[in-house]
Amino acid sequence: MYIKQTYSTSTLLREQYSDALPHLYTIRTDFQTAGRGQAGNSWESEAGKNLLFSALLRYEGIHAAKQWRLSMLVAVALWDTLAKYLPQEQLTIKWPNDIYFGDKKIVGILIENSLSGQYVGYSIVGIGVNVNQTQWLSNAPNPISMKEITGEEYDVEVLMNEWICSMKSWELRTTEEIKVAYMQHLYRNEGWHEYMEREVNITPTSIVQKGVENAFLAQFIGITEQGELMLRLQNNEEKKYHFKQIRFVI
Repeated sequence: MYIKQTYSTSTLLREQYSDALPHLYTIRTDFQTAGRGQAGNSWESEAGKNLLFSALLRYEGIHAAKQWRLSMLVAVALWDTLAKYLPQEQLTIKWPNDIYFGDKKIVGILIENSLSGQYVGYSIVGIGVNVNQTQWLSNAPNPISMKEITGEEYDVEVLMNEWICSMKSWELRTTEEIKVAYMQHLYRNEGWHEYMEREVNITPTSIVQKGVENAFLAQFIGITEQGELMLRLQNNEEKKYHFKQIRFVI
């Protein structure tokens, strides 16, 4: 479904939801008046310049405790889609599921799961890809678009359809295969980097610019089955974080 303007494709899809809607049903728009990102963040997008859509995911048998598989699946499929057009060595998946080019954000993903008992009944994934926009008016610290990287214009509908094809391919893989690809492309999966803990609250989660107090160096260890980030501190202590509990210092 295409609609020229709406408040939020994810909200609209949730309002339209019924059991009759098929898996990977999508709503795409040119402009959102209330686009949302992770943890209350807003999403800046110039009208008609970027890929803004939401998709319905319907999988059977995914336990609520294992819903992290959906986040990895969506991110890996998006990485594969963009890797056809952008230099792969700088294209990464930033935990939990944004896509970065270098230290700049090119894709935002928000997955909202509806539970049915102990299982995921259905999911709505909202995706914003910076495609043809070259000027940024908000205080977002690190956006970048495909056009800024290559100088070329792209067809947003083609990109969406390529992601759908990638999803259909990756959803046939095992969880372990998806995790291997996710870990391979993960941002900051090697070396020591700066992070900062944050108090869990309703304020937006964001990256932090270098030079802040209370930043600490840590080394990536892995991701738990629940999707927690595992870090090793300089004193060799190992800690686990949910995505609202920590910020990346860039």
